[in-house]
Amino acid sequence: MVMLIKCFLVTEKAVSLLEKNILTAIVDIRAKKPDIKREIERLFNVEVEKVNTLVTPKGEKKAYIKLKPEYSAEEILSKLGVF
Repeated sequence: MVMLIKCFLVTEKAVSLLEKNILTAIVDIRAKKPDIKREIERLFNVEVEKVNTLVTPKGEKKAYIKLKPEYSAEEILSKLGVF
């Protein structure tokens, strides 16, 4: 099984999006939105509201993952040791 989520980003923009309950991650270029949603829900036991993706000029795929209001994006990153 291919690991879809490569890493979570902690840039100034990504941190400001945490207030809106949005995680920012670099994902596998072949990953589809439903696959990313399923992977986040399975790994962190949360519910995802929606996923937006884009391909950066570097050729990486970036995903903005909005969690449902009852879950905390900051809490997930703190469990991972990012904060």
